[in-house]
Amino acid sequence: MDIRLLLISHASTAAQRAGRFPADDPLDARAIAEARVHATNTRLAIAESASAYVSPAVCARDTAAALGLAASVDVALADMNYGNWRGRRLADLEAEAPQDLAAWTRDPDATPHGGESFSQLVKRVGEWLVALGGTPDLASADMCNVVAVTHAPLLRAAIVYALGASPVVFSRIEIAPLSMIELRRSSRGWSWWPATH
Repeated sequence: MDIRLLLISHASTAAQRAGRFPADDPLDARAIAEARVHATNTRLAIAESASAYVSPAVCARDTAAALGLAASVDVALADMNYGNWRGRRLADLEAEAPQDLAAWTRDPDATPHGGESFSQLVKRVGEWLVALGGTPDLASADMCNVVAVTHAPLLRAAIVYALGASPVVFSRIEIAPLSMIELRRSSRGWSWWPATH
C-alpha cells in the first residue's frame, strides 16, 4: 500500500518566541490566529479521506483544532524529550552549560540534558513510519492519505529517516512553525516530496 503523509509542525508558542525549550505549552491567541490563517491552504493540501493524528502536546492539539482537523492523539508523535532542559531558556543554558549545549547541537547521540538524543528520535519516528503502513484502517486502501500535526524535531527526524541520511545532518534542516512536509511510501520505501499547498 502506498502512503502520502503530510507532517505539520505546530504553531509557535510564546515559550518558543521567548527562546525556551518546550514544556507542553498551549498556543496563545497570536499562534491560534496564525494557524487559522494557514487553515485554508492546509485543508486544500489534505485529502478529504485522510486519517489525522496529533501529538499529545497541548500546542499540537491546539494547532490541529485551529486547522480544523479532527485528529487522534498518537503518543509516538510526542515532542523530543528535553530532559532537565524542559522549559529552560536557551540563553541561560548558553551561559551555564555552553559545552553541553554545543555538544547537543552538533552530536546526534548527545544527551547532556538527560532526555532523548536526536538519533533516538530518528529511531522512534522511523518505527512510527513503519507501523503506519500496518495500521488496519489504512491497510485496505491502495493509496492512503495521512496527516499528522507534531513538532519541528519530528519533521526533521522524518526527513532524515526517509532519506536514509545520517542523523548528523539534523542541525542543517530548518523547520519553521506551521511548516508542512510531504513524505510518500511506495514499494521503494519512503521519499521526501515538495509539500503542495
